[in-house]
Amino acid sequence: MKAVIQRVTKASVTVDGKVVGSIGAGLLVLVAFGEGEQESVLTPFINKLYNMRIFPNESGRFDRSLLDISGELLLVPQFTLYADTRKGRRPEFFGALNPELAKNYFEKLVETARDFADLKVASGRFGAYMQVALINDGPVTIPLEINA
Repeated sequence: MKAVIQRVTKASVTVDGKVVGSIGAGLLVLVAFGEGEQESVLTPFINKLYNMRIFPNESGRFDRSLLDISGELLLVPQFTLYADTRKGRRPEFFGALNPELAKNYFEKLVETARDFADLKVASGRFGAYMQVALINDGPVTIPLEINA
C-alpha cells in the first residue's frame, strides 16, 4: 500500500462539478493498493495516520498527531501511485491492484478510518475523474508505504 500524506489547512474533492468530500485542518491522503495487497494492512495504516506526529507544538516541532489536534481526514484513491516509469515515456500501472478489489479495499479503508476515532473522515470517489484542491500546510508532504 502506498500513500502520499499532505498536512493541509483545508482540502476538497470535486466530481462532475459537485464537492463530494471536504475537510478543514488535517490530512489529505492519496492512497493506492498494489498487487498482492492484503486487507490486513488497513487497520495498521489508519493507526499510523491517526498517530503520526506531523503537526507542530507551541515550539513548532512535529509533536502532535491528527488525534491530538482533533483534525480531519480526506482519503482519495489514486492508483497512479503505482506508476512504473522505468521504460519509455508512458507510465505503466501493472503493479496496481485490480480495480474491483482496490475499490473494495478503499471503501473498507474509509470505514476503518471512521470506526477508529471520532474524527471527521471524508473521501473521494473511486474510479471517478476528480479534481482535488488543497492548501498544503507547511508545506508538509510525506510518502508512506506499509505492508502487513
